[in-house]
Amino acid sequence: MPAPLPHDEVVPVIDFGAQTSQLIVRRLRDEGVFSVLLAHDTPAEQIAAMKPKGIVLSGGPSSVYEDGAPTCDPKILELGVPVLGICYGMQWACQALGATVNPANHREYGRASLSIQQPGTLLHAVPNDTTVWMSHGDQISDLKAANLKPLASTPTCPYAVVVSTDQDHPFVGVQFHPEVTHTPHGVDILRNFLFGICKCDGGWRMAEFADHAIDAVRNQVGDAHVVCGLSGGVDSSVAAALLHKAVGDQLTCVFVDTGMLRKNESLLVERTFRDHFKIDLRVANAETEFLADLEGIDDPQEKRKRIGHRFIEVFKQHAADIPNATFLAQGTLYPDVIESGHSLAGKAAGIKLHHNVGGLPEQLGFELVEPLRDLFKDEVRRLGEVLGVPDQIVWRHPFPGPGLAVRVLGDITKPKLDLLRECDEILLEEIVAAELYRRTSQVFAVLLPVRSVGVMGDGRTYESVVAIRAVETQDFMTADWARIPYDVLARISNRIINEVRGVNRVVYDISSKPPATIEWE
Repeated sequence: MPAPLPHDEVVPVIDFGAQTSQLIVRRLRDEGVFSVLLAHDTPAEQIAAMKPKGIVLSGGPSSVYEDGAPTCDPKILELGVPVLGICYGMQWACQALGATVNPANHREYGRASLSIQQPGTLLHAVPNDTTVWMSHGDQISDLKAANLKPLASTPTCPYAVVVSTDQDHPFVGVQFHPEVTHTPHGVDILRNFLFGICKCDGGWRMAEFADHAIDAVRNQVGDAHVVCGLSGGVDSSVAAALLHKAVGDQLTCVFVDTGMLRKNESLLVERTFRDHFKIDLRVANAETEFLADLEGIDDPQEKRKRIGHRFIEVFKQHAADIPNATFLAQGTLYPDVIESGHSLAGKAAGIKLHHNVGGLPEQLGFELVEPLRDLFKDEVRRLGEVLGVPDQIVWRHPFPGPGLAVRVLGDITKPKLDLLRECDEILLEEIVAAELYRRTSQVFAVLLPVRSVGVMGDGRTYESVVAIRAVETQDFMTADWARIPYDVLARISNRIINEVRGVNRVVYDISSKPPATIEWE
């Protein structure tokens, strides 16, 4: 029995495998309309049970006329609710309605100029000759046989926007991608679909979600006790705050201090959750054990493996001392659920197991509580604000599970970690002072396994090199290096070299992802 949706106004997105399917969901939610991603083979009866206000068919990499191409239950076109087809989704629906889809004489990839012949509701207030983002090699023909008419075209695509003339099949289709920023008026088109065609109210609000999630946790947990693995990051912190509002003293958080955290990290977590939220917080100081496990180890994957194994052992030890501990809470987000294959989208992908909770539910007999599993990262931050989580945690940049162990390249020692902590604190102080923290997605220092020659006080030095990494990204799948102003970089470099003994050179990483990754290990 699927969990109830957190809002009674929903517009599901049928996933045909497009890279931007999740982005469509996010765009709809941003407009105040709740959306979920569904597998392309979801039965029409299941969709109808959601009482959708409308349905969106995503793009995809296939051709609808190929053997094995993904398809939908055609009955979704007979539910009487508006359907918006995007790219492949448009072609599938048009074919299902009786049109023909063939390889195009002129493929379109990239920007194109949209000429509007009939503005209509979908294109209301969209200027003529606006730019749209195309990515297709097929085109539609025989519109009349499908009771469709064209609304707009591009120089090489005569049917760039179509609409059904059959009121029993309220369908509109666009050959381009309105969900991407490369289509400047794409958001306007989606708004027109939601509010002009589907007649949505746009009442999806984070405060309402918080109330729904709190009730859902109470119903799931009952009188039992919940253990939450708290890392100090955004996801686990917001999950802990929500759980505490739901079950109060039935929540115990376990924070494992691995010795590879940022400077004063443990103090921040204790002050926030023990003093501010009055949560029962158990702090496990296991620095000695973690460092012993990592002695002499320089392979990144082996570091992660050993840290993960030790983390589970420490967590198990402390969780075993909590009476009536039946549930384990974790900050799983919607993208994790989709990629794990556990969502309604049903994608077959490797299950994500993060080192802090991987395997623990089975080993300890816990049942999982995942109060954030319907949310994207930006929505989690908004929820954190609603719940009163301090800004310094809500807006924290991501931090890797293994901590500074993967930012100290080579073998791990306490002196190296302490040196990197000092560099990282200076870096973040200057980024915050320059009002760049929220304009960047992730900023951190890396201790390189090399030393360089320098001159300090008329004397020769041979000391460590520190790299600075700053990136901007929307989804962390791709990222570009941040253009930090030179004067800010100069202050960072000057302070690190002058204030941190053992460093005589600072370099700036100007690699994008891909081909590089965000972290160095």
